[in-house]
Amino acid sequence: MKDKGFCDLGFAKVDTDRLRRRGFPEVVYCAGKAREEIRSIAGNIRKNKQVLLLTKLDKGTFSYLKKFYPRLQYNSRARIGYIGKLKMAKKGIVCVVCAGTADIPVAEEAVVTLEVMGNKVLRLYDVGVAGIHRLMGNVKTIREAEVVIVVAGMEGALASLLSGLVAAPVIAVPTSCGYGASFSGLAALLTMLNSCSPGVGVVNIDNGFGAGYLASLINR
Repeated sequence: MKDKGFCDLGFAKVDTDRLRRRGFPEVVYCAGKAREEIRSIAGNIRKNKQVLLLTKLDKGTFSYLKKFYPRLQYNSRARIGYIGKLKMAKKGIVCVVCAGTADIPVAEEAVVTLEVMGNKVLRLYDVGVAGIHRLMGNVKTIREAEVVIVVAGMEGALASLLSGLVAAPVIAVPTSCGYGASFSGLAALLTMLNSCSPGVGVVNIDNGFGAGYLASLINR
């Protein structure tokens, strides 16, 4: 099966060829999977000597996996586990900006993804539009980045605002943070999709991993 580019575990077919095709191994989305399934998939990835990245990993499952993989690291806010990192890129910084502290878990998911994929990352948190002076004092620093990730809930206006101030591409991440009329992130998603500032791309609600992965491709 290895010669076909995947390993058939019965319940899952692990893509062992993805590192060659994409430059990064298959990433395991843990939500909805049994602990034993995650353990088996992770074991196959590590058997092939590839970097392991586990997204949406709860703390209990991490503790279970840690017994079998002592090198497994965990970021509890991002809910990401990982073993290994790619070689650091020599040039290029990715700036991860988030509007409020409630958005930090999604921002951290992007940050850990970027770091595991070998990127230099700059964090800039709690600089939402309700206190715009907090952002304006950091614009010069943000302009040094090759790509900017903007994480915001509520109405999601920060992505459009920041895009109008920088030359780099902006990847917008709507979050499910907000009161009832935010519709669990739908309001922010629509705001970002309807941005009048060109150069804004949008990933799905709470998808910090997707933003980090895309930013890494752009940065490299």
